[in-house]
Formats: sequence, C-alpha cells, structure tokens
Amino acid sequence: MSDPMNALAPEHRRLRIGDAWRDAASGATFAVENPATGKTIAEVADADVVDGLAALDAASTAMAEWAATPPRKRSELLTATYRALTERSEELARLITLEMGKPLAEARAEVAYGAEFFRWFAEEAVRVEGRYSVAPAGGYRILTVPKPVGPCVFVTPWNFPLAMGARKIAPALAAGCTTITKPAAQTPLTMLFLARVMEEVGVPPGVVNVLTTKRSGQVVSALLADSRTRKLSFTGSTEVGRVLLRQAADNVLRTSMELGGNAALIVCADADLDVALDGAMVAKMRNIGESCIAANRIYVEEPVREEFTARFAERMGALSVGHGLDDGVDVGALIDEASVAKIDELVADAVDRGARVLVGGERPAGPGHFYPPTVLVDVPEDARMLATEIFGPVAPIISFTSDDEVIAKANDTEHGLVGYVFTSDLQRALRFTEGLDTGMIGINRGLISDPSAPFGGVKQSGIGKEGSHEGIREYLDLTYAAIDLP
Repeated sequence: MSDPMNALAPEHRRLRIGDAWRDAASGATFAVENPATGKTIAEVADADVVDGLAALDAASTAMAEWAATPPRKRSELLTATYRALTERSEELARLITLEMGKPLAEARAEVAYGAEFFRWFAEEAVRVEGRYSVAPAGGYRILTVPKPVGPCVFVTPWNFPLAMGARKIAPALAAGCTTITKPAAQTPLTMLFLARVMEEVGVPPGVVNVLTTKRSGQVVSALLADSRTRKLSFTGSTEVGRVLLRQAADNVLRTSMELGGNAALIVCADADLDVALDGAMVAKMRNIGESCIAANRIYVEEPVREEFTARFAERMGALSVGHGLDDGVDVGALIDEASVAKIDELVADAVDRGARVLVGGERPAGPGHFYPPTVLVDVPEDARMLATEIFGPVAPIISFTSDDEVIAKANDTEHGLVGYVFTSDLQRALRFTEGLDTGMIGINRGLISDPSAPFGGVKQSGIGKEGSHEGIREYLDLTYAAIDLP
C-alpha cells in the first residue's frame, strides 16, 4: 500500500499565499493526527494574524484582474480542476482517510462529490446574467448588472475536508471572486492538496489562498475586521456561526452559513421497509454519522416499530469498525477524543434516563478514536441526545402514532436543516414536506446532497444556499442602472 502522505510534498504543507508556499511568519507549526492511531502524520504551518492579512493582501491584489477574466476562461480553469481531482482521486481519497478517519470507500465518494462542484460551477460561470427592461411607467430603461462581491473568507469543517471547501471555492471563482480558505486544524492537508492542484492547472496567484492555523479565532477575526473582506462563508456549528455573524455585522459582510442540524428521520407504517432501512442506514451512517445532515432522531410509526427496529439494529451491528485504509471496514475512526467522549456521555445520559441499548453502546479499548454503531430504544424525550447534534454512529429510535404528533416533535428544535420521510402515500409525503420546518427533505431517500441542488437550512441551521443555480448568487452583487430613454 502506498503512503498517502506522498500525495503532498513537504513544501506544500505550508501556507498558500499569493504566488508562494511559505512558512508562517512566526515559524510556528502544528501537528496533524491520524485519528485511527492517534499518531502524528504531518506538521503544517500555524498561521497568525500577520499571515492572515498577507493572504488578504494577495486576494485583494488579485481581485480586479480575476473579476475581469472572461467567464469562459474561469470556466475552463474550474473544468481543469475537476479533471485533475478526478485523475488523482485515489491519492486524494487516501489522504482524506489518513487525516479524517473515514473509510476509503467514503473518501472516494467525497472526492467524486467535491470534484463535481467544480464541474457544475464551470457551467454556471458562463451563465451569469443581468436584465434589460422598459420601466413600467416608460421614459427610461432598467439595467441590472451582476458583479463579483469581492474577496471572500471561507471557514470549512473537518468532516468533508474537500467537499465543503469545493462547495465554496468553485462558485466564488465562477463569479469572479478571490478567496481565502481557513480549513479545520484537524484536516488541513486536503485543502492544501486542492490548492496545489489549482495552482498546477493555472489558477492565477492570489485567487486561491489557504491558511492553516490552530489560532482560528484570532486569524478569522482579523480578516473580518478588515474592510477589504466582502464575504464570509462558514460551515460548522451553530454556536460558532453565531459568533462569526456578530463579527461580520461590524462591516456588514455578505454571509452564507451552513450550521448545525438535528435531523428527524420518519418511517411511516405504509413505507416500503426495505427502502426505509436502506435510506436510514445511509442517512445515519454516511461519513460515520459525522455529518450535519445525519439522521439524529429516528421516529418509527408504532405498527412497524418492532420490525424496523430489529432489522435496523441487525444491520448496524453487522458493520465492521477499523482503520479506514483497511479492507472491509465500514466504520472508521471519529475525528478526535473529544468527539468520542461526547458520544459516550450522550449514550450514558440516555441509558440513565431509561433508554435501552440494542447494539453497541461501549467504546472499545485500544488506540484510536473509535465508537461502535449503536442503536437505542425507549429513549425518553428529555434525553440530551434528542436535543443535541450527535455527530457519530448512534441512532435513537422513538415511536409515534400520528402525523401531527411526529411533525410537532420533529420541529421541536432550534435547527431546521433537513428531514427524511419514508412513506408510500404521495399526499402524506406532501403534507410532511409542507409541515416540516427544514430547508431540505429527503422523501424515500437517505442521501440528498447534490451539487445541482440548493443546500441550506432554516431557523438556526443557516443562511443562504450552496450548490445549484442559487449557489453562485451568494457571490454576486447586483448593480441597477436607470437609463434615461424617452
């Protein structure tokens, strides 16, 4: 087996600022850990405020020329990025598994998914349009001209280290914006790999800058306080999102926020249980459950509760746990010790309140940050896990007896990112679609993410949309000109 670290040479484990790969101004570095072993796999530069402002200098300097670059040229560079990522998918997938922990099959799927954002927005780059019309009262014309927002700051999470960055960088570049990306400290290597690929395909210096740092608060705050920054996009927890929104308000920045979730997955008695089981396994266990759109609460209608629960628990218990690069592994390591401890506490809390564990429920001994697929039943409404984003392979199952009851329970949360409904009744599906307070809904489907679809939530799950036709609009301002023409 080849060493995944060969995918990223030591000189490319530094900061990408302007046309250079450079050490942090302070010379500081930090360690990146393999969550399956707990061992250090690389040292990367640890940026501070000086480095952040240098990146903003580079992005600001490059902004005018990039905005003036013909849309077709921008499109071709995004297409070239898509092709390069596809050609190098295996080495990138191994790198993702090494620093994030997910099984290799899931890492390959992420590369395909992340690369697709570059292909989608390559097509959108040449379709940015304004309008020209006669004013209703006559006498003048209305002209609208879309323009790139300006330099953008991106803060991306560790759970999808390629896809979450691609979902922001691709539309920004398509619109004509320059970017500064601050990846999660747990998984910086993937974003550095992407920056290297984009350099190789010919994206001009200063358009894509990457800051790796353990001092996120200081660096990002400095960037948001600088008037040259015009846009912030963040994917992460609602708690951090609130802080960033307050900071962004000082300069009235355009913001896109994809925040936390507490997804309800609803299985109706009329559902095809085979379809529901397949969908529930995907919605719960994709990415080891470390996903904002993971099924957090599974509600099953009483007539099928016993059968669904037994079959679901059997499938969860059959999943193999281990190092993501090993053959046959279904469930890799969680990102860090804090994540394992949090899940362990949530399970213990539910059991203390009366829940029963059907499978899993105990962390294994040995190195690495592992937790087994776990199913709980008889979970009381006051269990913390029902009100908290679990972010791991734990599935609480709760019964329900009416649509009104389960809709009320599903909506009883500050979050509103996604919901899942399994039913064979079209009218019932439509009632759930209208009744659930979420930005997205999967009907008889556990996988909803697609670059061609608008991704985003309501309530405290976020602001704005990523992907689809709507995604590029987040990076465009609109100028209106009133033209006198009697």
